[in-house]
Amino acid sequence: VQLQACGGGLVQAGNSLRLSCTTSGGTFNSETLGWFRQAPGKGREAVAVIRWSGGRTYYPDSVKGRFSITRDEANNAMYLHMNNLAPEDTAVYYCAAGTGIVYWDVFRSSSYVYWGQGTLVTVSS
Repeated sequence: VQLQACGGGLVQAGNSLRLSCTTSGGTFNSETLGWFRQAPGKGREAVAVIRWSGGRTYYPDSVKGRFSITRDEANNAMYLHMNNLAPEDTAVYYCAAGTGIVYWDVFRSSSYVYWGQGTLVTVSS
């Protein structure tokens, strides 16, 4: 499974942005899909997770209420909707997929096997 993330760019603080993740060479079936980000000099952190089957979502407190993750079963794609962006949201954003991830490990990057190439989001103040 190959993932492609896109939609990053430069936005002003307070604005919104939507990232997309699509797959080639396979389809999302029973995977858990996630969005992670990595800011310069920092580790990779989860910002949103969704179960492809059933659509259950998970968010860390740092983005809860501002970010939402959705899936499009017809187009085999998932999205990260980011609202009220702040400069601290500046990072490279990655989409990822994995199987058999228990709920207490959904925010752990090592739980995911497949990764997209990343898309840069820059939020100016």
